[in-house]
Amino acid sequence: MITGERMAAVDENAAWLGVPRKQLMESSGHAVARVVRDVADPGATVAIVAGRGNNGGDAFVAARFLDEYDVTTLLLGRAEAIGTEIARENWDALERADYDVRQVTDSRRFDLPDCDVVVDAMLGTGLSGDLREPAATAARTIDDADATVVSVDVPSGFDADDGDHADNGVEADHVVTFHDAKPGLEELGADLTVADIGIPAAAERFVGPGDVSLARPSDREGRPYVIGGGPYTGAPALAAQAALRAGAELSFVAAPASVAGEIQGYSEDLIVQPFESEHLTPSQVDDLVETAERYDDVVVLGPGLGTADETREAVRRFLESYGGPAVVDADALAVVPDVETDATLVCTPNRGELARMGGPEAESLAAAADEIESFAADLGHVVLAKGADDVITDGDRTRINRSGTPAMKVGGTGDLLSGIVAALLEHAEPFEAAAAGARVNGVAGERLDETKGIGTLASDMLDEIPPALWGGGDE
Repeated sequence: MITGERMAAVDENAAWLGVPRKQLMESSGHAVARVVRDVADPGATVAIVAGRGNNGGDAFVAARFLDEYDVTTLLLGRAEAIGTEIARENWDALERADYDVRQVTDSRRFDLPDCDVVVDAMLGTGLSGDLREPAATAARTIDDADATVVSVDVPSGFDADDGDHADNGVEADHVVTFHDAKPGLEELGADLTVADIGIPAAAERFVGPGDVSLARPSDREGRPYVIGGGPYTGAPALAAQAALRAGAELSFVAAPASVAGEIQGYSEDLIVQPFESEHLTPSQVDDLVETAERYDDVVVLGPGLGTADETREAVRRFLESYGGPAVVDADALAVVPDVETDATLVCTPNRGELARMGGPEAESLAAAADEIESFAADLGHVVLAKGADDVITDGDRTRINRSGTPAMKVGGTGDLLSGIVAALLEHAEPFEAAAAGARVNGVAGERLDETKGIGTLASDMLDEIPPALWGGGDE
């Protein structure tokens, strides 16, 4: 089962792996044509009702595989308004090859030919709510026709993310969906065909630019709240700066007064809130929780905190009291397995920290992905295990991130990752934010590799976070 939103990310990942959308469209159209041949004998009349997106493009391809049928293709709208290049190319191919194609520019003049089969390719995944014109009139006409209805991917008006079907949506007899079933399709009562269109399994297994597109914010939002510092000052500063580069509108650091000035000195863009002590202690916890929950912050807990007994107790009490989202890193990770919390956690251990938490000891995290998945299931939180290849899992779903370079072994790159994930958590759900954050962090390192290589510093990577994120992360 896969949502329409996730399917778009998988399509993008497939293109990144070398299987372009045009190739997938050819396979999709062929799959639609096979179902038409299953439901009607050669010589039957077929009306294709197509929209201006890739759903329509799939149907344009199908028309070329139905030469033994009497096919009319109706485009809702003008051809020059077709929304994607590959759909337009397939429309142009039908025109040049002298297929029967017609443009419907006025919904009041929508005229469905008498036909045995209607191919509904008006609207695919990614759209929801009641149909608007001209699709509304076309859907009503299709439903009133005495014809077998074959819908492409999903019936027009069906929401492929939550399974809702618009009241005026198309009532399909057959649905040809691609790669995997979409939530709710099996409950429609239509015959469902799940067509393999050649998307490699790696498009779902490996984190790619589609995962970045799925998780990145469309605008600045959020104000991550980094709780860190004490024996170390650079770590919380890097995490907070990375959050700003990943789209946060403000970035706060709560730190001991003894090091607050030093942390502020790393960047005038940070808002540093000092508390009285040389390290985090239980006496600060209530105020920190109250601040985080009052402003609905995403917390980054751990960078530079140290391992003092009082600090570990403070981390435990914070997690017991806090109920919001948090990225837990570094010295705070050791507390997580033994604490009951209502917080939504993304834990970001390196290999050593993972083992100390009770996870598997492994030279290759990717080779231990199944064990890490089991560990995350027992832990009850998302785990982003950092290594040469990162493993991201929520105990049910698991992805591998292969971006990054050996130069990123330098200290501080994990702090950047925490800040990036925290910024993405303002927009995306934890598993998706963790996967995208891992890729963006790795791509930022890759962008520097040609010029700095082993000389790369974590602070150098800050400038590369925005292009790695908003550029799609596809370098």
